[in-house]
Amino acid sequence: LGNEIETLINDEKSAGSYEVDFTGDGLTSGTYFYQLRSGNFIETKKMVLMK
Repeated sequence: LGNEIETLINDEKSAGSYEVDFTGDGLTSGTYFYQLRSGNFIETKKMVLMK
């Protein structure tokens, strides 16, 4: 799809709920795709960044 911009977390975590702050600093307004991966689970979503 494009270039990887940033990896927010690349650690093993125990089961639970987590939050990650993403500011988009250094990025221009536009449409971006993000991906969540855990074990065999992979989900890709789209977001629109407006500054």
